[in-house]
Amino acid sequence: MANRDDDSKFKRRSQQWFGKIDKDGFAHRSWMKNQGHPNDLFDGRPVIGICNTWSELNPCNAHFREIADFVKKGVWEAGGWPLEFPVMSTGEVLMRPTAMLYRNLVSMDVEESIRGNPIDGVVLLMGCDKTTPSLVMGASSCDIPTIGLSGGPMLKGRYKKELLGSGTGVWQMSEKVRAGTMRIEEFMDAEAGMHRSKGHCMTMGTASTMASMVESLGLSLPGNAAIPAVDAQRYRLAQLTGRRIVEMVHEDMRLSKILTRKAFENAIKTLAAIGGSTNAVVHLLAIAGRIGLNLKLDDFELGSAMPNIVDIQPSGKHLMEDFYYAGGLPIVLKTIGDSLHKDAITANGKTIWENVQNAENFDENVIRTLDNPFMSNAGITILRGNLAPNGAVIKPSAATAKLLQHRGKAVVFETIEELHERINDESLDIDENSVMVLKNCGPKGYPGMAEVGNMPLPPGTVVLHAAPEAAAGGPLAFVQTGDWVTLDTAGRKLSVEVSDADMARRKEGWTPPKPPLDRGYWKLYIDHVLGADTGADLDFLVGKSGTPVLRESH
Repeated sequence: MANRDDDSKFKRRSQQWFGKIDKDGFAHRSWMKNQGHPNDLFDGRPVIGICNTWSELNPCNAHFREIADFVKKGVWEAGGWPLEFPVMSTGEVLMRPTAMLYRNLVSMDVEESIRGNPIDGVVLLMGCDKTTPSLVMGASSCDIPTIGLSGGPMLKGRYKKELLGSGTGVWQMSEKVRAGTMRIEEFMDAEAGMHRSKGHCMTMGTASTMASMVESLGLSLPGNAAIPAVDAQRYRLAQLTGRRIVEMVHEDMRLSKILTRKAFENAIKTLAAIGGSTNAVVHLLAIAGRIGLNLKLDDFELGSAMPNIVDIQPSGKHLMEDFYYAGGLPIVLKTIGDSLHKDAITANGKTIWENVQNAENFDENVIRTLDNPFMSNAGITILRGNLAPNGAVIKPSAATAKLLQHRGKAVVFETIEELHERINDESLDIDENSVMVLKNCGPKGYPGMAEVGNMPLPPGTVVLHAAPEAAAGGPLAFVQTGDWVTLDTAGRKLSVEVSDADMARRKEGWTPPKPPLDRGYWKLYIDHVLGADTGADLDFLVGKSGTPVLRESH
């Protein structure tokens, strides 16, 4: 056992398990020794949990075992004891009805795994869309020293002479097949070329956006967001991350010291500057709720006037590999530095400005300057009105400019199945001025708030996250085909030309849709999930509980 002259070691959580000189301590140490651990590992050194979302059912994270090995090297080098543990892995590609349904469940898995085990600090291994917010949410509820490490994006997709972006290429090519300009055989041949290396989506979709949010919040080492999954630099970063978490335990640098109001405001502005996914709005709100910050939907207007300076799919033409070669997120943070809280502290102990002030842009075609942005005023805009009294979001950088101010008749689809069934029906009464309204795709309605905004239609303008949702009895539930809908982006308005009295009459006798399952986690989720406007967390999970050392199990 250790020399007790260094009392700080014995104040750590792990020593409440391994440092006790009694039958309980004997049991904890003895059972751990069946893995071959030597006696001196129980001397009070920091125990580092490696929270791994590896799964062969989640192709974005299927390389995480190798990444975890490099993290462990770094932990050992810094004098810590790495112990890897699994949590549920939510993959976008295979999981039905949507990975978002299980984001909160994974966060509970993470939270209780940390709190119930002898862990002093934790490294979060995350990559696929919902694995990032779920792990950060769970760790935030515990508030111990924590650092994030993303798995990295795939290499560029290629088919013949074309560059393919994951997701983006699928929608583009499927529309070509529908239009008869691409043969189905060519479409099938492109499968292997689109995803040709380990890693998550290489567009600025939710995965890359959330990796960028982690870096802009200060939860990772600099450069985390863009290094390709198969680049040796990713493994170097993993090893350095393992070293750093041990130092963070010694410094007692808890998540609450990093996840400050300033950090979230920096992330909101960064979200606009990269043209990031609107899903980040929901996830940032949920993370803030877990750490105890009162972040509101309207706070995302902080980035509404920020230009998008990154030319990357789906809005642009480049991919994450190009973004990395150009210099990655540090260049974005440096470029918008005068809009940031430069003194916000980050996981490496330095301020965000200290981390990026000397970054060099190697390709201004990919990461533009403020004088020559990819798009102007590209941040998230928050809409309100009688169609979304609690708010809705729109991303002007992904919209058709002329449709940002629009009035048209509603064409209503009650479910995603009805949309798929009717959208190709030549008798459907719809034209270029129509407003397509899709109901029952929110947190309660799908359930899980699936990404069904990518409707099979020509490029247009999509308003998302309308709250309250239809399945919760929001106004959206009572919109009918033929109602006039007005979008006034400049005025921040989204409304339907139906009187309050008529809406009340339509609501009479309404019952919420019945979910496919009414038991287990599904029931818990539907009974307790909050609206998209507050992060779609479960109501009883908001806030943090810390990591008290609980009573013994025997």
